[in-house]
Amino acid sequence: MTPRPASTVFRALMGAALLATLAACSSGPVRRVSEPAARLQQVTVNADGSWTALVRIENYSSIPMRFDRFSLALEAAGQEAGTLQASPGLDIGLESADVVETRLVPSAGAKLAAADALAGGRSLGYALRGEVFATPDESSKQREFEVEHRSTLSPAPGLPGVLR
Repeated sequence: MTPRPASTVFRALMGAALLATLAACSSGPVRRVSEPAARLQQVTVNADGSWTALVRIENYSSIPMRFDRFSLALEAAGQEAGTLQASPGLDIGLESADVVETRLVPSAGAKLAAADALAGGRSLGYALRGEVFATPDESSKQREFEVEHRSTLSPAPGLPGVLR
């Protein structure tokens, strides 16, 4: 067997590297669908006792998703408050978020807990549990995602009746 000149070996290696690079590029970016998240961004206690809740929907996917609807049971300070529901039909870009406004007539226990937190300048613990229905971009199949989130809201300085 006769040894090959270095330039021939070099060309063969460069050709293989070029083919590997082209093969890697042809598959395109990874299209990953991840569980979305939902949390409260703000709750405003209205004069009539109802609440206006801003629900923040977070798309952790590497593709845009259309958020068709959600149904989230809200618990405030350990009290069942009610269910936040909306059908926003909202397109959220990859790894982005947006806010949906909903209204709720909370239970008496939740109203008292929110009033106590606002009057005392204390935070209000809350939990959301439920489903978010979304359709990944370029797909016609809607998917259901179970979500659960616990956090707190605090009175917003200078904004009476607002928890953030």
